Amino acid sequence: MTGDTGHFAAPFTFVSRFEGATTGTNPEELVGAAHAGCFSMFLAAQLTSAGHPPTRIETTATVYLGAGPAIEKIELMTVAEVPGASADVFNEKVAFSKQNCPISKALASVPTITVAATLR
Repeated sequence: MTGDTGHFAAPFTFVSRFEGATTGTNPEELVGAAHAGCFSMFLAAQLTSAGHPPTRIETTATVYLGAGPAIEKIELMTVAEVPGASADVFNEKVAFSKQNCPISKALASVPTITVAATLR
């Protein structure tokens, strides 16, 4: 698989998708990467608009593929450094970002999406 911009190229095979080979990627990994990146960027914009620009946001995603096959669950894990932000403001912006980042909206059919966010 390659992306149009040339910044992405990775092997993609049946083995990398269904048999756990570590030499390639799979659609679920790509969905997780897109979701983590989009969520981080959207959260940064929300915090900045609230007067608390973050110095760092790091998000990882775990995507669970179930029967069908279908994506059953996505877990986002976020650690953010946001000087001056209260826990209430941070949690409000996390919840808003979970519902409103473009990738979250695109994945609305996934039964469970969770976010565990830590403010430092």
